[in-house]
Amino acid sequence: MNGKYLVGIVLETILKVIVIAVVVMVVFRGATKAYEFGYRVFADEPFSVTGGRTITVGIAENADIREIAEMLEEKGLIEDSKLFIVQELLSAYHGEILPGIYDLSTDMTAEQMLAAMSTPSKEEELNAENRTNAEKSEAEVDAEGTDTEAGSAGAEAGEDTSSENSEGMDSE
Repeated sequence: MNGKYLVGIVLETILKVIVIAVVVMVVFRGATKAYEFGYRVFADEPFSVTGGRTITVGIAENADIREIAEMLEEKGLIEDSKLFIVQELLSAYHGEILPGIYDLSTDMTAEQMLAAMSTPSKEEELNAENRTNAEKSEAEVDAEGTDTEAGSAGAEAGEDTSSENSEGMDSE
């Protein structure tokens, strides 16, 4: 019995050591991956260090950061969309990405891409300037139209009153 008992204890100890070793390996591997991901969030290295290529991307009006990150990853501008999402979340440009068409390069960092997509594109600036000029013109026309309408409204009111007065006189 002592032999069986001794074998049982040895097997139990070996099993415990194997389980502990597996747990340590899993924790170590997870910690290493977490560290690498955290390092990449703040290291902010471009996808291509030398000889980057410029790619034109369009950001839709209702695109969220996940869709933008996936599109940038598909076009080869970034390596990891999840990393880009975290970088955007922690950056000064969080929630500031504007719709438009942008020329981005593979030698740009995520921060540089976010900065580019957070400033209005030249096309948008021209459109905004044209809208502002059109709104000013409309406001001027409305102001002139209000003065003219007030004068004509008063004249119409006077005509109505005189016609009512003439009808009233006829009935007397």
